[in-house]
Amino acid sequence: MAYELNVAHLYGDLLNTYGDNGNLLALGYYAKQMGVELKTTVISLDDKFDPSDWDIVFFGGGQDFEQSIVSKDIQNKKEDLTSYIEDGGPMLAICGGYQLLGHYYIGADGEKIKGISALDHYTLSQDNNRFIGDIVIKNPDSGDEYHGFENHNGMTFLGEGEKPLGIVEEGHGNNDKDNSEGVVYKNVYGSYFHGPILTRNGNLAKKILLTALKRKYPDADLSKQEALEIQPTF
Repeated sequence: MAYELNVAHLYGDLLNTYGDNGNLLALGYYAKQMGVELKTTVISLDDKFDPSDWDIVFFGGGQDFEQSIVSKDIQNKKEDLTSYIEDGGPMLAICGGYQLLGHYYIGADGEKIKGISALDHYTLSQDNNRFIGDIVIKNPDSGDEYHGFENHNGMTFLGEGEKPLGIVEEGHGNNDKDNSEGVVYKNVYGSYFHGPILTRNGNLAKKILLTALKRKYPDADLSKQEALEIQPTF
């Protein structure tokens, strides 16, 4: 059986700091190994987001200027995006996308940029400092280890119902205070990993793809996909 998944790339024409769009290339690479075809569509300014149209959502990051533009437009998509998330829709959100899913973040110039409050976190700004360098985290529930590179000014603090994507073993993570990095809420994964994250962490890509497949094809036999040892991109 051939499987097809529709991917919404939120603001892909505006948000692509540090080549985060490469996550979609990596996801497509892993999907082929699992017998899955991905069809990706950019959902940007003034576009409607219909939760029923999408099997996976990717939300990258950008500079404060672009993110402030996105912050205004995404309020029109807030209800539908929240509905998608609460219904168990898989999503990967990196850096600015991760921040905008929360209540707000403080930009480098002190401006408070509004998120959509779909997730219960918020982000503060550092004075003349960034968290930069290699990072290794381990998920306390699954035992999965993730490797990547972080480069961010923001300090994110998780809220109710949120778990970290991993506990920091090397690097700074969300805020350099509580040893957390990223977020897991239902089937949403948020992170500050650039690189992009999926090129080095095929285990996370497989998890996202399997979640989407089970959601779209609930009666399908996915035992081969579950057992597949997917090959890394390098």
